[in-house]
Amino acid sequence: MAIQKVLVVDDSKTELLFLSDLLQKNGMLVRTAEGADEALKSLASDKPDLILMDVVMPGQNGFQLTRSINRTPEYAHIPIIMCTSKNLETDRVWGLRQGAKDYVTKPVNAAELMEKIRALG
Repeated sequence: MAIQKVLVVDDSKTELLFLSDLLQKNGMLVRTAEGADEALKSLASDKPDLILMDVVMPGQNGFQLTRSINRTPEYAHIPIIMCTSKNLETDRVWGLRQGAKDYVTKPVNAAELMEKIRALG
């Protein structure tokens, strides 16, 4: 199944704009959330085919939110790609252990991200 609807979760408006623009240019419908609460409300109203998840956010961080989504049966099938400035190998391993399908560090390489999204689709 091709990925068409993407939820981008990031507290940075700049990052939200960059990722939204990139995904829309590649034919995807994009919704954004600036934190965990907004992301969960968005999930409840319309399930995306993919979630791009920042890690460093106020309140619940991306690792915690990824774990929470993966433990919720109605959302567990939605793949999550961590999209973060946390670039240590331990962060990547931890993100994958929380249930993320892949991990991309910022600044995001557009071609690399699109390749990872296509690999999931």
